[in-house]
Amino acid sequence: MVSPKSEEHRPWGYFCVLADEPDHKVKRIVVFPKQRLSLQRHRHRMEHWYIVRGSAIVTIDKDQIRLERGQAVDIPQGAWHRIMNTGEENVVVIEVQGGDYFGEDDIERLEDDYGRV
Repeated sequence: MVSPKSEEHRPWGYFCVLADEPDHKVKRIVVFPKQRLSLQRHRHRMEHWYIVRGSAIVTIDKDQIRLERGQAVDIPQGAWHRIMNTGEENVVVIEVQGGDYFGEDDIERLEDDYGRV
């Protein structure tokens, strides 16, 4: 298990890995107010996002889903997705990944507010 203190910072916020096992990975993701992740997909994993704090809009392919604290969504492997913080406080998400590979290089970006496409 990786220490939660090892944060990886991004332009939209940061995350820390809570568990990194051969069959799953768990992250705590913090998205700053009015920020959003890139529109991305993964070839090797699916994700489950549980909102711990705040409110957000999650895009999955062409659908937009509003989520509040205590709600969750499943993101199928290969689906285009992103999360956007619509509020004035940080959004905190617990992400559970399942699949056969969990590396950060399994990210294909279609759109990005920070020039990382």
